[in-house]
Amino acid sequence: MTRIGLLLVGHIDAGSLHIGGDYPELYAKLLQRHNIELTTYRCDEGQMPNALSDQEGWLCSPSRLSVYDDIAWLRDVEHLLRDIVATETPYVGICFGHQLMAQALGAVVKKSEYGWGIGRKDYEIHLAQPWMLPSAKQIRLAASHQDQVMSLPDGTQLLASSDYCPIGGMQIGERAWTLQVHPEFSPDLASSLLATRQQLFGQEKVVKALTTLQMPLDQELVAGWIAEFFKLCG
Repeated sequence: MTRIGLLLVGHIDAGSLHIGGDYPELYAKLLQRHNIELTTYRCDEGQMPNALSDQEGWLCSPSRLSVYDDIAWLRDVEHLLRDIVATETPYVGICFGHQLMAQALGAVVKKSEYGWGIGRKDYEIHLAQPWMLPSAKQIRLAASHQDQVMSLPDGTQLLASSDYCPIGGMQIGERAWTLQVHPEFSPDLASSLLATRQQLFGQEKVVKALTTLQMPLDQELVAGWIAEFFKLCG
C-alpha cells in the first residue's frame, strides 16, 4: 500500500456531489484498484501537513478558485509546493494543482483568450515516462477551466498539450508532474457539472461539450499512471 496525501484546495459543486462525492471520495475511487491509501489534508481549512515525510507522495486537488486569488492559505500551499520540488518529494498536480505548481515555480497563470475549456478534450503526450504503463501518445479526459499556464517555468518540460491549451501538463525533474485535465471526472459527473453551470458557460457551448462526453474517457489509464508513478518514486 502506497500512502499518498491529498492536498484538498477546492470542492465539487454542491449540485453534483450526489454523483460521486467530493474530491477525497472521487480520488479514493479512482485509485482504489491500485493500492493507494489516501489521507486528506483540508488545506482550505488550515490543515497543512506537519512534514512532507508524513506521506510517500502528494496529490493536489482541483479547485474552483484561481491560483492568483488573494487568499492567505493559498500562499501556504504554494510555499509547500516549492518545498516539494526542492526536496524532490513525489507530486502529482491536477488542474488547479497543475496551475498552482506552475505559479509557485515562477510562471504566469491567467484567464485564456480561448475562454472556458469544457467537455472531453484530447491531449497529446510529449514525454514518454517509465510510469506510463501502458504508454499512450494521446489521452482523452474531461476539462473544466478558463485559467491556463502561460509559459513553462524554468527547469520543467512540456508533458502534455491540447489545441486549446498549449501547456496542459508539465514534468518537473524526475519526481513531479502535472496535468490540466481531470482523470477523476466521469462522464456523468462532467455532464452534471455542465448542467449546473449552464448560465456561466452558455447553452450552445454546453450542448457541444455534452456531445463530446458521450465518447469514452481515459480515466483508468491515467489512474494507472498516477499509481505507477508513486510506486516507482516511493
